[in-house]
Amino acid sequence: MSTLGSRLDAATGHLPAPLAVVDLDALDANAADLVRRAGGTPVRVASKSVRVRAVLERTLATPGFAGVMGYSLREALWLVGHGVTDVLLGYPTVDTAALDALAADPVAARSVTLMVDDLAQVDLAAKAAVAHGTTIQVCLDVDASLRVGLGPWRAHLGVRRSPVHSPADAGALAEQIARRDGIRVRGVMFYEAQVAGLPDTSPAVRAVKRLSLRDLASRRGLVVDAVQQATGLPLELVNSGGSGSVQDSAADGSVTEVTAGSGLFVPTLFDRYRSFEPRPAAFFGLDVVRVPAPGWVTAFGGGYIASGPPTASRQPRPVWPAGLTLTDREGAGEVQTPMRVRGEADLRIGDRVWFRHAKSGEVMERFADVHLIRGEAIESTVPTYRGESHTFG
Repeated sequence: MSTLGSRLDAATGHLPAPLAVVDLDALDANAADLVRRAGGTPVRVASKSVRVRAVLERTLATPGFAGVMGYSLREALWLVGHGVTDVLLGYPTVDTAALDALAADPVAARSVTLMVDDLAQVDLAAKAAVAHGTTIQVCLDVDASLRVGLGPWRAHLGVRRSPVHSPADAGALAEQIARRDGIRVRGVMFYEAQVAGLPDTSPAVRAVKRLSLRDLASRRGLVVDAVQQATGLPLELVNSGGSGSVQDSAADGSVTEVTAGSGLFVPTLFDRYRSFEPRPAAFFGLDVVRVPAPGWVTAFGGGYIASGPPTASRQPRPVWPAGLTLTDREGAGEVQTPMRVRGEADLRIGDRVWFRHAKSGEVMERFADVHLIRGEAIESTVPTYRGESHTFG
């Protein structure tokens, strides 16, 4: 049976590096696993974790997936122009030109839902909606972090995302939004980053996850009730989850859909989850251009650092041949990446090294196209967002 590296080498040996590939067998298995873990709850695909339109379309064609979670309004408008019929923005926007374009396009206004957590965001959208005589849909971003306290001691466990946390917060905001012309509250979203985005690295982390899920199991339904009471209308969507918490979010009866994206490519930050079997699907290849000393090689390119805290976990990881490690002093470099050779690999100038990125779709911003591999052959080569001349932030 051929190894991962030998398959990728066989498929792309005739191509220059740096280059990006996606293993279709792993991608399809990951998509099927997300659907299985969702247990019948529709899965919305997070575009920021993909950033390749052909892969988004392939995923949406998989039974069990429905809709895109976008990260930019301009991206959402572009996707709708290519036939996507349901885009939920994961983040607020203050792009007034894009809001005007949304309100001026009836198809886009029906297909896109904005994310809001402040009346200032809503008022920008309302102004555009009133100017064009249309209705813009919005979703309330509800803080899903865990807040615990004992006496004067308080702790916020999770990301600093939305100021809306309690059912009272959500109901009050929804009531004010309901008074705005041209705006309709379509749903609410909860992203429990401290559950979906943290690997199971310690008993403390697992305890935080259990407490967070317990808190959300009660608070989520109360928020939904408060928003529906404030608007006088039933909510169409209650979105929650992430690749690391799909099955937990889907188990809540108030949740109508879950979101996943990183679980398709499975970057290195997702290696230590207990909730699913990681099948890495996205890789990038670099060629060895120097052998500066015995036990050392240097590859061209590679400085594709993931967002987040600037720690070693945000660097890419060489995965084939085995035994290669980045150096503490230089790491993954701007135009060259030195590595120690601690295994039995006999690398020479011109040989290829395969890496995995720390986060999912971010690496695709560094390439114009990506090669979709099956077995030892390229099935197709497709453009990334960048390859289609779009960078949305």
